[in-house]
Amino acid sequence: MADKSKTSENTEVSEAQIAVHWKEEEYFKPSKKFTEQANVQDPKIRERFSLKHFPDCFKEYADMLTWFQPYKTVLDTNNPPFWKWFVGGKLNASYNCVDRHLAQYRDKAALIFVGEPEEDPPVALTYQELYIRVNEMAALLRDYCGLKAGDRVTLHLPMTVELPITMLACARLGVIHSQVFGGFSGQACGTRIQDSGSHVLITMDAYWRAGKLLDHKINADIAVQTAKDEGQPVDKVLVWQRYPGKYSSPTPMVKGRDFFVNELLAQYRGQLVEPVPMDAEAPLFLMYTSGSTGKPKGCQHRTGGYLAYVTGTCKYIQDIHPSDTYWCMADIGWITGHSYIVYGPLALAATSVIYEGVPTHPDAGRPWRIAVRLGVNIFHTSPTAIRALRKSGPDEPKKYAYHFKHMTTVGEPIEPEAWRWYYDAVGKREAVIVDTWWQTETGGFLCSTIPGIDPMKPGSAGPGVPGIHPVIYDDNGEELQAGCGRAGNICIRNPWPGIMQTIWGDPERFVKTYYSRYTKDPKSKDWHDWPYVAGDGAMQAADGYFRILGRIDDVINVSGHRLGTKEIESACLTITEVAEAAVVPVADDIKGRVPEVYIALKPGFEGSPEVINRIIKANEDIIGKFARPKHVYIVPDMPKTRSGKIMRRVLASISNRRDVGDVTTLANPAVVEEIRTLVQGKEAVISKEAVPDDIAKFGQNE
Repeated sequence: MADKSKTSENTEVSEAQIAVHWKEEEYFKPSKKFTEQANVQDPKIRERFSLKHFPDCFKEYADMLTWFQPYKTVLDTNNPPFWKWFVGGKLNASYNCVDRHLAQYRDKAALIFVGEPEEDPPVALTYQELYIRVNEMAALLRDYCGLKAGDRVTLHLPMTVELPITMLACARLGVIHSQVFGGFSGQACGTRIQDSGSHVLITMDAYWRAGKLLDHKINADIAVQTAKDEGQPVDKVLVWQRYPGKYSSPTPMVKGRDFFVNELLAQYRGQLVEPVPMDAEAPLFLMYTSGSTGKPKGCQHRTGGYLAYVTGTCKYIQDIHPSDTYWCMADIGWITGHSYIVYGPLALAATSVIYEGVPTHPDAGRPWRIAVRLGVNIFHTSPTAIRALRKSGPDEPKKYAYHFKHMTTVGEPIEPEAWRWYYDAVGKREAVIVDTWWQTETGGFLCSTIPGIDPMKPGSAGPGVPGIHPVIYDDNGEELQAGCGRAGNICIRNPWPGIMQTIWGDPERFVKTYYSRYTKDPKSKDWHDWPYVAGDGAMQAADGYFRILGRIDDVINVSGHRLGTKEIESACLTITEVAEAAVVPVADDIKGRVPEVYIALKPGFEGSPEVINRIIKANEDIIGKFARPKHVYIVPDMPKTRSGKIMRRVLASISNRRDVGDVTTLANPAVVEEIRTLVQGKEAVISKEAVPDDIAKFGQNE
C-alpha cells in the first residue's frame, strides 16, 4: 500500500487517518436481569465524572479504599506530566486486598487455584488463609532477605497461587515487585533484573503447560548470569516448589544462592507483619513492556492512585460484587493480571480464579468445565483466546450448564465476527460484554461501555470510562470530530489515577514517549496542555464509541503481547551469519498478528535450514517462545531507501499479499520482485481483501 491516500476532497492524508474496514454494527442491550443487579445503574455517572468535576470526581474511587492517613490533595499538577495523586495520604495495598476483609469475609474464598492437570482438584484459599500466607512470606522477605520499603525484587513466576501471595507480601512491606511474564526467557528476565536493580529473584522450579511439566528453574540460572554480565549481582534466588516437598526441575540448585521457599517458610510459621503505611505516591510495582526502540520500558505504578483506579474500574466496569466468582484468563505476568486478577478483585473482596495452563488443554471444553465446577459468573479473556476456543470447539460451550452474567475482552481489538460468537456461544446471549481498551502504562481501562447502562456494539470498545476523556488528533495536532469517518491518534485529554508515574530510571523517555508529540508548550503547568499519547490509531463514531485500530509504532501485538520489532531483530542479529534483520507483522487467524522475519546474510555465508533454525531458537531463548517467527526468509538484500534505511512497509506488504506500491524511488527496486517471488511464488495473487489498519500503517514512520 502506498504511503498516501486521497480523501473525497482530494487532500492527502497519512495512513493513520485511514478508517478501519469494519462497518458500524448493530447495538446489543444488556438484559433487565443484569441491569437490576449492576453496581452502576445511574445514567448520570458520566456527568459526575465530567471534566467539570475533574479531578475531584476520582474521590469516588479513592473512597473505596481504606486509608491509614487521609489524603489532602486529589491531584498535584505542579510538575507536568509527573502527576501526583491523593497527595498526603498513606495506605497499604496488601491491607486493602486482604486484612480489611477479614471481619466480614474471613471464611470466603479469596483465590481459587486450578492446576492444568485436570485430575488435580482446585485449591481454594480463604481470605483468612491468604492473610496467614501473605504474612509469613512477608516475614521471610523482611527477615531472611533483608528487604525493606523501596527495594526492588524480581519475580519470574508462572500462574500459580504463589504469585499473588508473593506480590501481596512485597506490597505489605512496601517492596517494589517486578513480575516478569513466566513465558519470557531467562535472558529477558535477566535484563529486567539489571534495569530494576533487583538483588533477589523469586521463581518456581516447574509448571504445567500444554500437558508438560516444564523446567522453569533453568531460566533462573540464565537470568542471574545475564544480570551479572550487565553489572547487577543477584544475592539470593528463592525457589517455590510446584509440588511442596518435591523438587520438579532437573536443573540443580546452586548452594549458597538458591533456597526453597517452602523450606524457609517453616521458620516463619504463624508470624504476622504489620502492613507498612505507604505514601500514596510510593511505587507499588514495575511492569516491563516492549518498546519500539528495543529496550523494554519499566512502567512504574504508584500505590494510591493505581489501587484506587483498578478498584473503581473493577466495580463499575467489571461489575464485581463480593459474592461473585470471577475468572480472568490472562497471565498475572501482564498488567491485566496485576490489575484484574489480583489487586482490583481482591480489593473488592471477590473470589478470583487462577488457572495455570492452556485453555484448550486437554480439549476446548476445559474452560467451561472449570466454570461449571467453580460457579464462575464473570469471565474475562482476550480475542486471541476467543479465536482459539472458537476454532477448536465452536459448539463446546452449549454442552455445559454454566451461566456468565458478564464477560470482558481485553488486549487487542476484537473482530465483530468473533465478538458475536463470544456473545452467542460463550455468553449464551445472557452475559453483558465489555470490550475494553487500555495499556500497561495506563493501569486500568480507558475505553469501555458501562455494562448496566450502555448498549454493546461489536468491534467498538465504547466511550471513555468514567473520568477518562479521549480525543483523536491527526498528525498535525488537529482534533478529529466524532463521526467524521477519519482515523487518527487516540490520546487522553486529562490525567487519571491509574496512569504510570514514569519509566523506571528514565524520566526523559517517559516524557518523550507519551507526551511530547502534542504538547505545544513544554513549559506549561496546565494539565490541559499535556495530552497522553497512547500510540494507537483509532476512530470515533457519531455515537461517541471509539474503535481501536492498533499500534501506530513498530510494535507487533501477538496474542495481546506487545513485541517490539527491535527486540526481535536484535535477537536475530546474535547469529553470526546475519547482517541485517527486518521484522514485520502478519495477520493470523488465532493470534491476531505474528512476526515474520527477513534476513540478509553477511558476505561469504549461504542460507540453510540450520541457520534459520538458529535464528528461530535465538528468538525463543532471548525473548520467549511466543516470539517465534511464523517464517524466516533469507533474502539477497533488503529493500532500502537511498539513505540505506530498510523499508519494512514493503516487506509487510509482501508478507500479507498486498500491493507494495511505488518502489521506483528505492535504491534497489529490483530486489522487491525477487523477494516477492521468494515469499509468494511466481503466480502469487494479490489479496483484494481490506488490509487491517495496523498492518497498513506498519512502517509508516519510514
